[in-house]
Amino acid sequence: MIAAEVAKRYGRALYDSARERNLTIQGHDQLAPLIGVFRDDRRLIDYLSAPHVLEETKEELVKRIFGDRLEALFVEFLLLLVRKHRIRFLPEILEEVERLFRDDKGILQVTVTSAVILTAVEEERIREALERKTGKTIELIAKVDPSLIAGLIVKIGDDVVDGSVKHQLASLKDELERVRVY
Repeated sequence: MIAAEVAKRYGRALYDSARERNLTIQGHDQLAPLIGVFRDDRRLIDYLSAPHVLEETKEELVKRIFGDRLEALFVEFLLLLVRKHRIRFLPEILEEVERLFRDDKGILQVTVTSAVILTAVEEERIREALERKTGKTIELIAKVDPSLIAGLIVKIGDDVVDGSVKHQLASLKDELERVRVY
């Protein structure tokens, strides 16, 4: 819960600052690749979060690693996260910045989970239907979960529509368990 709140607050602040300085494109190009890096390997974030490491050492490391790779605004932001002890939320903050970037561009990221791999035609039909429904350009992320049996789970932001057979069977089971037999 706190990660989501921190991500929204700091992500919005960074995005607004980048927008004021006309750095949203650079921000997207420079920060988006870091999301996966920090999600997959948290060693740097763990080190920068460690209470036994001196703040000066952490700041020097951030400057050395990112000083020549990122715009000054983004380096200063990372330093702020270190000083405020919020660096451990960096992946979530970067995801929020990316979401804000997509939102400004009218792009909506949707995750569709199915029991089997969707064909390109099926993905395109789903994308088109969601674009008609939302009025936005859909960036579709397809996942597979064989335990669903059949059907789809569609996740748009915090909203989830579960049309899987697994979910329907679970709902039916719950209803049957509530039925009293005399």
